[in-house]
Amino acid sequence: MGSPADETATGTPFVQVEDVAITHDGESTPTPAGASFTLRRGEVVLLLGPSGSGKSTLALSLNGLIPHSIPATITGSVRIDGQDAAHTPVATLSTLVGMVFQDPDAQLVTGTLLDEVAFGPENLRLPVDVVLARAEDALRRVGLWERRTENPDRLSGGGRQRLAIACALAMGSPLLVLDEPTANLDPAGIEEVYATLAEVVAAGDRTIVLVEHNLDQAVAITDRVVALDAAGRTVADGSTDEVLRGRADELHALGVWLPVSTLAALALRDAGWQLGRLPLTPDELRAAVDAAEAPRQARGPEGARGPEGARGAEGARGTEGAAPRQARGPEGARGAAAVIAVRDLTVSRGRTAVLHGIDLEVRAGEFVAIVGANGAGKTTLLQAIAGVIPVPRGRVRIDDVDPARTDLRTLSRRIGFVFQNPEHQFIAHTVYEELAHGLRLQRLPDDEVRRRALDVLTRFGLDDRADVHPFLLSGGQKRRLSVGTALVAGAPILALDEPTFGQDRARADELLRLLRTLNEAGTTVLVVTHDMQLVTDYADRTVVVEGGRIVADAATPDIFSDAALLRRAGLRLPPLRRALQGSRHPSLAGVTRLADLPRPAAPDATSGAPVAEAAS
Repeated sequence: MGSPADETATGTPFVQVEDVAITHDGESTPTPAGASFTLRRGEVVLLLGPSGSGKSTLALSLNGLIPHSIPATITGSVRIDGQDAAHTPVATLSTLVGMVFQDPDAQLVTGTLLDEVAFGPENLRLPVDVVLARAEDALRRVGLWERRTENPDRLSGGGRQRLAIACALAMGSPLLVLDEPTANLDPAGIEEVYATLAEVVAAGDRTIVLVEHNLDQAVAITDRVVALDAAGRTVADGSTDEVLRGRADELHALGVWLPVSTLAALALRDAGWQLGRLPLTPDELRAAVDAAEAPRQARGPEGARGPEGARGAEGARGTEGAAPRQARGPEGARGAAAVIAVRDLTVSRGRTAVLHGIDLEVRAGEFVAIVGANGAGKTTLLQAIAGVIPVPRGRVRIDDVDPARTDLRTLSRRIGFVFQNPEHQFIAHTVYEELAHGLRLQRLPDDEVRRRALDVLTRFGLDDRADVHPFLLSGGQKRRLSVGTALVAGAPILALDEPTFGQDRARADELLRLLRTLNEAGTTVLVVTHDMQLVTDYADRTVVVEGGRIVADAATPDIFSDAALLRRAGLRLPPLRRALQGSRHPSLAGVTRLADLPRPAAPDATSGAPVAEAAS
């Protein structure tokens, strides 16, 4: 449903995007370079594309922020309810288009929830009774009316994003544009936001454009999918079935995120499983797998082959070319020396304690995930370890130094840090200089600085952006640069806060392959992330933080076998585990990682018959 061909039968579409190309000031190449799609009233459209394809730029053109507030040249046209967005005042467009950004704190400005939601309608000079009625209706729809007198700061991340949605609803705008609304949220917060969006969709009074990488929740509310290629040209536009099911291989090749269940199904198909209709959700994957018979080569001589006998699917469907992870984990690293030691660490912001008496030890070569709900203290702990925030002397040691007593140049040789917000660490005027700066601090020769910087530019696909200001990069490009600045110095410990945030699937895979390679060569990796599939796929050890305290610290499989712990900590089982746990096929029932799915059978060297690959 919802294809452009339908529009002639239903009249003028509510949103018309026709061959739109947008070139930011100072740039020579437009992104997007040729986007086209239409929306009817009440449709929910998921906008997909690789990092740098111009999805967020296109979203900003729908409400006129581009070009009215953010200078850019637009060719083609964006029309909202017949009005040209490039030539209609933003104040007028605000009554037609509501915007929800990935960071709710960037658009919250008042002291109570009620004031926040009333702020927009008040600026439209609506009568007081209308303002209050709209504010109450919006807060009730997102489940926050009972907390209307509270300060927004008291809400969880998911709660603040629901409040941002309420603000957009109160404006009465018939079009709601959401740009990565769950990017900064924990799994519980993601559930909150999508439950709210499901209510909005059910009401049928809003058209929604959703830019999202986390498709496991998004597909449930989506009518149509529009996909852009790397240049920002529309390459697919149709129903969810037509695009996500029918063109999954093509989208995967473009580097577009797909639901985890779809990636798993593609890998299983490659391994000989006949699954029928391609699944998009864990429930669909579970049903498809249980309805199928295991391929003969997957059954083994005893009729079943457990996960320990499975080879990774990554060579075909996950991180291309990567071999299955050789688990190091707490057991594998037990004999190594501790390179990070945290003892009785308490960190406060103002009069509020964020961390309480933290004890933690990390050994050389471990890959450790730090997880927990929004506000649990994960990022603060990572920043304290890396010396980004001041901590009491003697509470943290990195190898043989105390970050509280160590200068930045010395510390950067021991640990590289990647901020959740890439812009927080940019200090130079070009991408190249950003990479070169840290190397020069180490007083390396100019030719070595240039060699290392150019190597990172090539590795992260930023060659053609070397002379661009870091703030002019796309969100995904900024993230790649921020990771590159941490990697370029070659520190033996890397600490990364949400490293795959804003990345397309191909770049995220590339980054995680790189981290895995570095880890297997001895680099210690600490990652703060809300992506539970990433944790199960890559981390050998997981530390759970709740309320500023470590409540669990164990091998990753052990953490994800404790459903009560996950629920209490605001976490959830990763999609693959939810889909396959308890499957009737023993070879799949215990699989939690994409890397542990069966691979295509290799031909027998003597007979030519397919033989399932053994575990390495």
